[in-house]
Amino acid sequence: MNAQQQKEAVAKAALQYIPEDQILGLGTGSTVDCLIALLPTLPFKIKGVASSSERTSKQVEALGIPIVDLMEITTIDTYIDGADEINHHLAMIKGGGGALTREKIVAAHANRFVCIADQSKLVKTLGKFPLPIEVIPMAAHYVIRKMEQMGGKAKVREGFITDNHNLIVDVSGLKITSPIQLEASINQITGVVTNGLFAARGADILLMADEALNIQTITKK
Repeated sequence: MNAQQQKEAVAKAALQYIPEDQILGLGTGSTVDCLIALLPTLPFKIKGVASSSERTSKQVEALGIPIVDLMEITTIDTYIDGADEINHHLAMIKGGGGALTREKIVAAHANRFVCIADQSKLVKTLGKFPLPIEVIPMAAHYVIRKMEQMGGKAKVREGFITDNHNLIVDVSGLKITSPIQLEASINQITGVVTNGLFAARGADILLMADEALNIQTITKK
């Protein structure tokens, strides 16, 4: 089965993790798109969604589901999102779609983080997928120089502005063996808003679809 069918299968499996009468956190991306399309099939109405992007908000609002401002709540029960890469410890690289900062904010509010992905996203070592970093525009070239000193090859993502009106610097060539430490180190670089390593707050559960559309559940130990 192709990747799209795997995404649809794992999105369907994620429906059982959506709590009734609670605020649901939703990420951004093609796998989450599949999940959003299935929300009308739930036997109950979604109370509200804490959204990680304007893209997700538009899709959710089109279904008649209200968007909740995180300024008005303290926690959410469950956050569901995809990943560009995820390892067996459920640390991730996210941000291929550029929504990493808002995704981190929503994830930080969640009691439970469910990652949904096809099997191609599971890796032993993070870093094959370029690491996105959201940066203040005037700091972009400084951040690029710092990342090159750390062994990466960095460049500004062309023609892209985040929902926060910032730039994305994509860094390739990193072999990330200590994701929690690297996440913290990059976040200390002047001008960085945040980076796409979700390690300090990784997923609690991974739902992964294989080519036969079987769903494997991996729980953080």
